[in-house]
Amino acid sequence: MSEENKNIQQDLNEILKIRRDKLKDLQESGRDPFQIMKYDRDATSAGILENYEEYEDKEVSVAGRLMSKRIMGKASFCHIQDREGQIQSYVARDCVGEEPYKDFKKFDIGDIVGIRGKVFKTKTGETSIHADSITLLAKSLQPLPEKFHGLRDQELRYRQRYVDLIVNPDVKKTFIIRSKIIKYIRDFLDAKGYIEVETPILNTIPGGAAARPFITHHNTLDIDMYLRIATELHLKRLIVGGLEKVYEIGRIFRNEGMDIKHNPEFTTIELYEAFTDYHGMMDITEDMIGYVCEKVLGTTDVTYQGTELHLGKGWERISMIDAVKKYGGIDFNTIETDDEARAALKNAGIELEGEPVRGECISLAFEELVEDKLVQPTFVIDYPVEVSPLAKRKPSDPRLTERFEFFIMGREYGNAFSELNDPIDQKYRFEKQVEAREKGDEEANMMDTDYINALEYGMPPTGGLGIGIDRLVMLLTDSYSIRDVLLFPTMKPIEK
Repeated sequence: MSEENKNIQQDLNEILKIRRDKLKDLQESGRDPFQIMKYDRDATSAGILENYEEYEDKEVSVAGRLMSKRIMGKASFCHIQDREGQIQSYVARDCVGEEPYKDFKKFDIGDIVGIRGKVFKTKTGETSIHADSITLLAKSLQPLPEKFHGLRDQELRYRQRYVDLIVNPDVKKTFIIRSKIIKYIRDFLDAKGYIEVETPILNTIPGGAAARPFITHHNTLDIDMYLRIATELHLKRLIVGGLEKVYEIGRIFRNEGMDIKHNPEFTTIELYEAFTDYHGMMDITEDMIGYVCEKVLGTTDVTYQGTELHLGKGWERISMIDAVKKYGGIDFNTIETDDEARAALKNAGIELEGEPVRGECISLAFEELVEDKLVQPTFVIDYPVEVSPLAKRKPSDPRLTERFEFFIMGREYGNAFSELNDPIDQKYRFEKQVEAREKGDEEANMMDTDYINALEYGMPPTGGLGIGIDRLVMLLTDSYSIRDVLLFPTMKPIEK
């Protein structure tokens, strides 16, 4: 440890000791702040600041965290912070009393306080509260970071989100916007007659996506179970049951890598509607995202990481094969065999694992040559059947499916199908997935016989859509990493 860091640690230890000593003195004198059960407040910082004329010279009660304090003999100024912002208070000995004023001078930055008093403006024009009383509601035993060395460490910000929220107002704003995004998604779907449902998080079969699951064990049943990797198969069972329009916003768990776009647990919206197809899902995607953008930001034109994006209606629609031809120069319309497909990828410099068939080669070429070039909102449609085990085949070319994903800024944001409702075809595709799993593909689907059984009762033509909520929040808050929009992202434990 450097000499500078040693001095910083010594200073911190001294601060921690002083704060604990103050708490001990309060407790010994019968004024333990942690024994206060409640504090009645009737106003907020933003409410007062935005409506001064209504509050002028009126008595208010506010509460929040002490963020600054300026002692000036017999009178002082301080700022407290609540959820909506900060407001100044003028604290004078003659108004609050001599003993309470002495106590106030011992308050530390970070303490939780309640203030009662009248609203006025100072000579400099700042809206403030002239305190009649000030009460310590909770003692902060840790100093706020900007008063010590600043919360500059990005990883520390993620680990100690509670501190990050206190000292970085923009972080709080991001999560308020996240809440609004989810609210407006619900509003949009509810208005269209969808009903919100809940499906199991613990499953005996991980289905609905190509992903590695987390495995746990149920002691009473003495069986392994899986945290869900998607909500799809249970939601489609409800379509079979006649609910016709359903959606779920929920947590998904995938035992995979972590980077700026991926976290092991994340949030999705999945919705399913009977008697429509993937064209209907494209329309609802455009409409819903446009609606949410307008409600949250007041516009469908947004800037993400310096790039202007147009999220209103009129997104480009292009088939996967045409996209590969346009951006990668490989025309799979002229490639019929698996050998030709593999040769085309090798000529393009794409490394192959195993012996991928033509459909898998199309998908791989798209991932390697196209994805990062799709900046403005784009629907990529008609995926090969080999990589779409739950989507309906395209009548004009059974090698393809009525499936789309949509991309913005080179990232996939959602996935949708005309849902496969043929139980015989679905069983065949599950069997193919099982074969792939037996060959070592841990992300391949397992056989779900109950889902096949549900389809055998008859599922109407159905369109389904899944969107990553976290990536949508990233987009609308101009956040670089998924960790910036998760209150508590997954972190490796600190080794002690």
